[in-house]
Amino acid sequence: MHALPSLKVEPNHESFLTLTPQGFHKLSYLEWGHSTHEDAVVCVHALSRNCHDFDYLARALEKSYRIVCPDLLGSGASDYLENPEIYTFSQYLNDMVNLLARIGTQKVHWVGTCLGGILGIMLAAQPSSPIKSLILNDVGMIVPSLPLQRILTFASNDNKFLSLHDAKKYFQSVLMPLGIDSSEHWDHLTQHGILHDDKGDFRLAYDPAIAKNLSQSTSNLHLEAYWQAIKCPILVLRGEDSDFLEPEIAAKMKYIQPHADFVTIPGCGHSPSLMTPNQIQIIEDWLGRVKG
Repeated sequence: MHALPSLKVEPNHESFLTLTPQGFHKLSYLEWGHSTHEDAVVCVHALSRNCHDFDYLARALEKSYRIVCPDLLGSGASDYLENPEIYTFSQYLNDMVNLLARIGTQKVHWVGTCLGGILGIMLAAQPSSPIKSLILNDVGMIVPSLPLQRILTFASNDNKFLSLHDAKKYFQSVLMPLGIDSSEHWDHLTQHGILHDDKGDFRLAYDPAIAKNLSQSTSNLHLEAYWQAIKCPILVLRGEDSDFLEPEIAAKMKYIQPHADFVTIPGCGHSPSLMTPNQIQIIEDWLGRVKG
């Protein structure tokens, strides 16, 4: 296992306009690696997270791939929406289709954590999908209602902090299941997980209204039909202590997709951070095999 290079070279910050029912809005993304790489890795974050969750993974992969990491609407540097009812799966899917059209590659390897994985499942299941391989980070064909509601409750937070230290303590509390034990990684998540508001306070770098639509459902989220329709190679990463992707659900997924690869990541719950060398190595090795 090789050591990861430091994050000294910054990626390109790009954006484009995407259409919503209330007009055009900016969708921001980071692009790593050379645009001439034939294979692109698109990394999509979880609800209430942002594109910088994949900075360490992108740095490790950029020599061989073009890496594109978007901020979904309502997160990071992308626009917030005045009407929270627009934060829907259909809007996110439309935005990601526009992103794929913008980058213009025919070979897309999709890495998705939680919400990003759900979108990946839906897109990979479509006929003639450009997604040639799918990596799911602690999300599966059924999302249980209890952990989903817990995440939606967290995503509804509109916390403000007086200092970076206070923000870091907050993230260490609510994101403890990621299993992070590196101060550098906590500093990275904190730096990119907050913004300065117009009063000079630190606030969370997402729109707390993003959870409104999903929180109205109290039942499990079922994606079995999508899961069954996927034809490309699949890697599923599961946190050892995760209640978001339970072992029973993973077993059913394996039965339906017997050729899919499943790896359990020790020392974490929902969801693996994808920041540690061993987790990155798993992804890098798997992509090397399926890339052909």
